Amino acid sequence: MTTPALEPDRGPEPLDLTVRPGAGPEEYPRLVEIWRSAVDATHDFLAEDDRARIEERLASAYLPHVRVLVAERAGRAVGFAGVSEGSLEMLFVDADARGSGVGRALLAHVVDRCGVTTVDVNEQNAQALGFYEHAGFTVMGRSPVDDEGRPYPLLHLTLSR
Repeated sequence: MTTPALEPDRGPEPLDLTVRPGAGPEEYPRLVEIWRSAVDATHDFLAEDDRARIEERLASAYLPHVRVLVAERAGRAVGFAGVSEGSLEMLFVDADARGSGVGRALLAHVVDRCGVTTVDVNEQNAQALGFYEHAGFTVMGRSPVDDEGRPYPLLHLTLSR
């Protein structure tokens, strides 16, 4: 399945979906569940010990340092994004909600309302790369390791429109 290109002014998110700013520590357990579900579905390249270390630090070291936006359906969080200084630092969608427009809505929201123009993607995550390329991002560079020096090359993407 291909993801259609996103237009920055494409309008509101799907009617059954709400994207709202903010997520405090009381919501972090649900966001960690979403992260775990998404990573299980898309990050088969991630070593189990690295996955466990990232999950352990998600609520304490990663989420508090980004502006978090939460996508909800019927009052239940189904995805989230984290933004910092014009960069999309994270975007995860619960595996049960994949393909339903949650990721597209979150991305459109952060581009339109948060000024996101860059994102880094694990080179091994072809699905994510395709998603961002269909949304108008292009690869502008590559790093041989991730931000913490682990052996997961990153592609640096910039919004090209």
